[in-house]
Amino acid sequence: MNKEKQRREALVYHAKPQPGKIKVVPTKPYATQRDLALAYSPGVAQPCLEIEKNKDEVYRYTAKGNVVAVISNGTAVLGLGNIGPEASKPVMEGKSLLFKIFADIDGIDIELDTEDVDKFVETVKTIAPTFGGINLEDIKAPEAFEIERRLKEELDIPVMHDDQHGTAIISAAALLNALELAEKKIEEVTIVISGAGAAAVSCSRLYKAFGAKGENMVMLDSKGVIRKDRENLSKEKLEFATDRKIDTLEEAMKGADVFIGLSIADIVTPEMLKSMAKNPIVFAMANPNPEIEYELACKTRDDIIMATGRSDHPNQVNNVLGFPFIFRGALDVRATKINEAMKMAAVRALADLAKEPVPEQVNITYDTTRLTFGKEYIIPKPFDPRLITKIPPAVAKAAIESGVARIPIRDWKKYEEELYLRSGNDNKIVRSLHNRAKVDPKHIVFAEADVLDVLKAAQIVYDEGIAKPILLGNKEIIKELKEELDFDAEVPIIDPRAEETRELRKKYAYKLWQSRRRKGETEYSAGVNMGKRNYFGSMMLLEGDADGLISGYSRAYPKVLRPVFEVLGKASGVTKASTVNIMITKRGPLFLADTSVNVDPTAEELAEIAQMTANLAKTFGFEPVVALLSYANFGSSSHPHAKKVRDAVKILHEKNPDLVVDGEIQTDFALNQELCQNNFPFSKLAGRKANTLIFPNLESANITYKLLKGLHDAESIGPIMLGLRKAAHILQLGASVEEMVNMAAVAVIDAQEREKRKKARMKKG
Repeated sequence: MNKEKQRREALVYHAKPQPGKIKVVPTKPYATQRDLALAYSPGVAQPCLEIEKNKDEVYRYTAKGNVVAVISNGTAVLGLGNIGPEASKPVMEGKSLLFKIFADIDGIDIELDTEDVDKFVETVKTIAPTFGGINLEDIKAPEAFEIERRLKEELDIPVMHDDQHGTAIISAAALLNALELAEKKIEEVTIVISGAGAAAVSCSRLYKAFGAKGENMVMLDSKGVIRKDRENLSKEKLEFATDRKIDTLEEAMKGADVFIGLSIADIVTPEMLKSMAKNPIVFAMANPNPEIEYELACKTRDDIIMATGRSDHPNQVNNVLGFPFIFRGALDVRATKINEAMKMAAVRALADLAKEPVPEQVNITYDTTRLTFGKEYIIPKPFDPRLITKIPPAVAKAAIESGVARIPIRDWKKYEEELYLRSGNDNKIVRSLHNRAKVDPKHIVFAEADVLDVLKAAQIVYDEGIAKPILLGNKEIIKELKEELDFDAEVPIIDPRAEETRELRKKYAYKLWQSRRRKGETEYSAGVNMGKRNYFGSMMLLEGDADGLISGYSRAYPKVLRPVFEVLGKASGVTKASTVNIMITKRGPLFLADTSVNVDPTAEELAEIAQMTANLAKTFGFEPVVALLSYANFGSSSHPHAKKVRDAVKILHEKNPDLVVDGEIQTDFALNQELCQNNFPFSKLAGRKANTLIFPNLESANITYKLLKGLHDAESIGPIMLGLRKAAHILQLGASVEEMVNMAAVAVIDAQEREKRKKARMKKG
């Protein structure tokens, strides 16, 4: 994507459909006069009086305990420098967004128009009663050190400058594990730190807390090695000044065990790497370009253990692994501060987590067979669902043990369950989809590319590296639309009706006629059909000229379904193809089937649909908990509709006893774990979180998913086609650009999985 296009897209993203990235929503009923009387006057007076008697009651009656202020004056924003408070607001909103999606913390961004330390501190102290914690962000050094020090001393809520401590905590966890792999001791290694800003100082201090020796550290700033004989050193730089008579990075690197880069790109040369000790540890964390390129470093030293700040290399030092979960733990025990014990607990928890078996969901997200502790996996991945249940408890325990917690946690298992439920971990499925697709993008046919929104979707998947689009439609129209969209990439454009495709069309038509000549197809009708994009696109898949197809934006579902079914047909062993819609809800993703194909499936067909849907859930990294829905519960009705569902469950229990599936059951019992446990403790669903819902007929499934989508703003991915010979997926009429992008990612993953299965069969054969 060119820079100008990227600039425009970023501006549109922040401006539409409403400005900004966060908003405030009510958490209490407000529909009636009674609700409003309780919310405001006169009912609000009661909690006010209770808080007046005991200030700690503010945590009981208000949102204070789950609200963190993200505060900056815009003096050191990302790589942009001192751009001012207003210009820093998009970044602070972004940080607030991360707090919410990773740890369910309400971040409120506040931008202060002052560079005066006293005014900054006084302002934050004045507004502090509103918040449960303070996250300082993008404040230049050395003022950042003084502001944080004073606020930690003068406030009784957690305060942390993430630019300092976030990188320190994540990199310290990575360092502990890297040292273990290199068979070196932290108190013995020599460490070179390139950079002397807030992050570098905080990293160095934390490494010392874990045993690193100050005399074994060499820190450099833009002037070179920070030596004790240099003049006008700040107290932070003086703390890490060395007695060694060296001046340059090249000299410092000789024999060094560890390099910590928090400076600028490309300052480390291959010769410097070669001069380091055996099994060198190199954390090149300058963004977006590291101090030495990952590939170059690994090529130079095959014994290197390396981390960067980039997501496209192993071992990304990403602050999102830390700050949301550290504040979560601190808030949950109402800690008065975030102290060294809490930071060190977070480091150990992160380091330990990297050594535990990795959930299949994480392996699937990063398209690896099995992530295991080693040189390319020394810190957890940001999409690891265990972070929310590992880091906050460790931080909370440290707060309690160090005496800064105001409330205890007595049931740790219950606390972990609460964390998982509130975290929204399951809702990261869209990001996971895109990441998986990008690992091995496939050729996806967009059968209606001469429609603006479809072409927009194709452009996005190309720019993001999700898929390699093949555009079907009128060539001239597509070219005009591409120019309008500034879509200048060279991608294949094919018009099935054009003269230039005549020979290919004839080839495809003959293949179609051969496969369907005993099903009413004539050579003439096959030729006519091959001029139609859905027949043509489907034949591209069948002949291996493309990997996947999406269509249906501008046509009714049945009209698109027919050519796809006629050309591709069902996969081996499949009786009935079906569809699934993944609904992204507040309780996590729900796999709903069959939403688009089978009008009134039999018990046997329903069982097959349930099995295929369960397999799909596994493909996306979720352990399926399957509920077959009905208007009745476990034999309460003898009507054939209920009996059909009951019979399907019996088939599933017999054929796949290990599958967690039950029914017939009403929807509320299926979705409410406690309700199901209390009324049907014998059920396989009792006490479990159902995530796969199988409907008794098309009518109920289609109405339900569209109702969820229309009334509750639940995002929908689908319909995902199951049971076809190739990766073809049919959109609902009028699908949004975002939905088409997601479906393209699904098509890519579908094609990836088919390729893996084919290779596995060939290996066995």
